[in-house]
Amino acid sequence: MPGTSGSGGVTRALVATLFAAGCATSRPAPQPEAAPLCRCAPGQPCWPTRDDWQKFGASLRGKLEQPQSPFAPCRSDAAGEACATAIRNSTNPFYLQDQPGGTESTGWLGAWTAASSAYAVVAKDASDVVAAVKFARRSRLRLVIKGTGHDYLGRSNAPDSLLVWTHQMRKVDVRDAFIPQGCGAAEPAPAVTLEAGTRWLEAYQEVTVKHGRYVQGGGCTTVGAAGGFMQGGGFGSWSKKYGIAAASMLEAEVVTADGRVLVANGCQNQDLFWALRGGGGGTFGVVTRVTLRTHPLPDYFGAIDGSIVAKTDAAFKDLLEHFLLFYREELSNEHWGEQVKVRRSNSLDLSLVFEGMSAKQAGEVWRPFREWVEANRDTLTMKAELVEMPGNRMWDAAYLKNIPGAIETDPRPDQPPDRFWWWAGDGGQVSAYWYAYQSRWVPLDLFEPANASGFAATLFDASRHWSVALHFNKGQAGASAEARERGREISMNPAVFKAAALIIIAAAANAYPGVPGHEPDMTEGESAKARVGAAMKVIRAATPGAGSYLNETDYFESDWQREFWGENYARLSEIKRKYDPDGLFFCHHCVGSEGWSEDGSCRSTR
Repeated sequence: MPGTSGSGGVTRALVATLFAAGCATSRPAPQPEAAPLCRCAPGQPCWPTRDDWQKFGASLRGKLEQPQSPFAPCRSDAAGEACATAIRNSTNPFYLQDQPGGTESTGWLGAWTAASSAYAVVAKDASDVVAAVKFARRSRLRLVIKGTGHDYLGRSNAPDSLLVWTHQMRKVDVRDAFIPQGCGAAEPAPAVTLEAGTRWLEAYQEVTVKHGRYVQGGGCTTVGAAGGFMQGGGFGSWSKKYGIAAASMLEAEVVTADGRVLVANGCQNQDLFWALRGGGGGTFGVVTRVTLRTHPLPDYFGAIDGSIVAKTDAAFKDLLEHFLLFYREELSNEHWGEQVKVRRSNSLDLSLVFEGMSAKQAGEVWRPFREWVEANRDTLTMKAELVEMPGNRMWDAAYLKNIPGAIETDPRPDQPPDRFWWWAGDGGQVSAYWYAYQSRWVPLDLFEPANASGFAATLFDASRHWSVALHFNKGQAGASAEARERGREISMNPAVFKAAALIIIAAAANAYPGVPGHEPDMTEGESAKARVGAAMKVIRAATPGAGSYLNETDYFESDWQREFWGENYARLSEIKRKYDPDGLFFCHHCVGSEGWSEDGSCRSTR
């Protein structure tokens, strides 16, 4: 393959894209005095007094804050230095995560805009979470939960709410032999226990860099490990090998709506344990810690990065069909992950990763495909690199910082050098304002010889409207037997096990609602939204009933219960009613949310 090299040949372009793919409410109008079916809001007689808030804050091990938006200085002086500093810092995800009023995304066209809670509990441990839950329940407050704020759908923020902010709960404990509580006869398993605010970077640094093990987490280093990612399912670059992240959960500690601290695992509170593994975050309680299975670390991780460009539409359709067949025969297995992107420019972009083989072995897998491209060189051009990296260096900043353009580090002078970093390719998501974001599972059946030509035409037609990304690591068809077996025990949509990939079609811009000079371009946004919708309409027609992934999906999905959970929704609803009968925990299109108004302030009268 052109550009093939060993571990010493990792290039800036490759590492920058290696994990780039692994990594989303408007203020309601003033309400009249709250009725019993509504939550309390500032200015209403039922809202806690200043004395109530002070007494509550004094009862905490952590502290109570009144959070501000990171862009608050821009509201008063958009041309001032304080605003300019805030805008500069907004490209640093760790800066945003260090503030209770910060979110990874700034909003979504026609859906939600980042808004700070009225108060935030800076939780130090489970006792602070218990206090917050009891106070919110007693005071009839809108309660939201946030660790990192890395949520496209705005589920971790709401105005006039009480925030449980778990950011400072970040202890990581690697276990050689873990037995879940109450499971005395169970076989011990190597594991890691993560507190609620832990980010995947911190988990990987401890598990992989220091202890030489692997834990199935997310590709983006800034994503929280125990929140919506894990509870919604969770995919990483090698989920075909190690499975859905939620399936690796051995135990969770959770604070339920009645203020109890429960331990859920396969031996106690089994229904809650099932719901927490795929039923969605912010719904069944506040998870304060999780324990996850760890795995032996492969000798190498690797990737192929590049593109194949066709000179004509006909050649591009042939390329797409041939790739689908090649994927089914050679890549639909536990060794391969990440994505390809189908572009309107008739380019098929490759950002794929592998494990369990060397770069030389991976090159042999691709040899028949390269030979086919070469045989069609009059209409096709392929440029790609294939490299490998030692497994224990994958999240080692001391190693990665020597590869130009691989990572970006936290530049703040008060932070330890190289401690906090993110993949350079993930930077575009920071402070993104979403115009549209839609996803769809793609059954492996469409890659069969009888269907590949038709599905290639579908991908071609959709890409005339907007680029189409196929995330192969986010489907479990072709996954290892162990991954599929453990995955059957979780509550996310079973459609994932028939899916070769998750198609994602999305559009965003770095913009800041309410900040003069940095507002989203609504004309551009409406145009992008329409084109994304047109592209997904083509995909939906070819994938009836395929479903969508609740953590990466359309805010406006109408049939969300079936799309996100399929046949599992009825059981999840029963568990929701059991553990949270009054609906203390609410988020947009989460289990049980159909019983509430769009903003979660009042019970629905429908």
